[in-house]
Amino acid sequence: MVRPTQEPVAFEQQQQQQQQQQQQQTPQRTSEASDSDGVVDEKHNALLPPTAAATQKKRKNGGGLDLDQADKASLSNRLKTFRKSFKYLYNLTPQQVDDFMASYVIYNLDWADEAQMVAELGPNYREKVGECLKSYYSIMNHLCALGDVEKMYIPPFMDKNASVIENQLLYEKAIAREIGLDTLGLRVLDIGCGRGRVAAHMATATGALVTGLNIDPNQVAQAREFSVERSLRNEFIVRDFNDLPLPFADASFDAFYQIQALSLCKDLGGLFREIHRVVRPGAKISLLDWASLPAYDASNPEHVALMRRVKPLIGAVGTPTPRSLEKALEDAGFVVLRSENASQGDLQTPLIERVDVYFRAMRQIILGLVKLRCLPAHFKTLINRLCLDGEAFVKMDTMRLITTSYWIVAEKPQ
Repeated sequence: MVRPTQEPVAFEQQQQQQQQQQQQQTPQRTSEASDSDGVVDEKHNALLPPTAAATQKKRKNGGGLDLDQADKASLSNRLKTFRKSFKYLYNLTPQQVDDFMASYVIYNLDWADEAQMVAELGPNYREKVGECLKSYYSIMNHLCALGDVEKMYIPPFMDKNASVIENQLLYEKAIAREIGLDTLGLRVLDIGCGRGRVAAHMATATGALVTGLNIDPNQVAQAREFSVERSLRNEFIVRDFNDLPLPFADASFDAFYQIQALSLCKDLGGLFREIHRVVRPGAKISLLDWASLPAYDASNPEHVALMRRVKPLIGAVGTPTPRSLEKALEDAGFVVLRSENASQGDLQTPLIERVDVYFRAMRQIILGLVKLRCLPAHFKTLINRLCLDGEAFVKMDTMRLITTSYWIVAEKPQ
């Protein structure tokens, strides 16, 4: 691999130049920010699509959204996060990049077709999937952190005047309300917790004590670090949730939530039975996930081709439907209270497009800097893979074939 001739700051300087060309105002830095952080700040705002930039300005002026200081206090320092993830990606080894790209093989498979799983991955395919997920998420979480999806999910479209991050906060507030986090000190389980940012919001806004599980040690380390920085008492465990039973006693938790992790579960029924066991009677649980909708036709070549493009983009192995999720919950002993697409008009497209525009703009800068040998060649590989097939995602959403904002709330009877 050819080493770049300049350090990572060249990327930030290039983006600063773009900002000056666009004649955007440079935001003021806090007294705690370094000069280098200021360069990244300018870069970040220069890359914001017009709708996001306008929303950011509105947020600074009050905004009128149903978000309070506790909600905003849970957010990470975007400049610090960008810089840290950028440096991590800059220093990747060729083997890490190769493992990341090879991990995409699992997204062309499906838990429902075990024969194909065995043919592609061997008889120990479950363990192989776990290895691929670690390789995938150890890099993907840093790629997402370069933009407004550090939490690694595009949220339900809750408010047209809100940014992607604000829509995340609005949805997370809805979770807290629906699962009854209205008393300090409630114990909550979060499966697929990522970097622990959603857990931080739950703890900061409600006083809950969140225990998070994630298969990726890289993300768990970041979640622990973030929790300590915020003086939170959240706990995080490296664990594959396909490895059952869960490592908790009966009735350990007062509530449960997960966000877009269930397609990675081989045995939904087994997992839901375990969740039923570890939450107390009367506990409510919240699931937000991707689902194939009734309009999807597996005999339609166009639908099948779109699905093959979108599953790798969103990192989905299984292909649940709303009814398959509901049935698995009911069979495990839960009562479904709510089952619906949480997005306004049942469409996430406005938010998908904002994220896609942002990363495509970043892609052009990265490709230019790789060509100038200011960045390692693997940046081209990573950003091209990240930006692939956004249009297919939008098309499936607008055709109402799939969604990643399907929301189910259920309760364990008393």
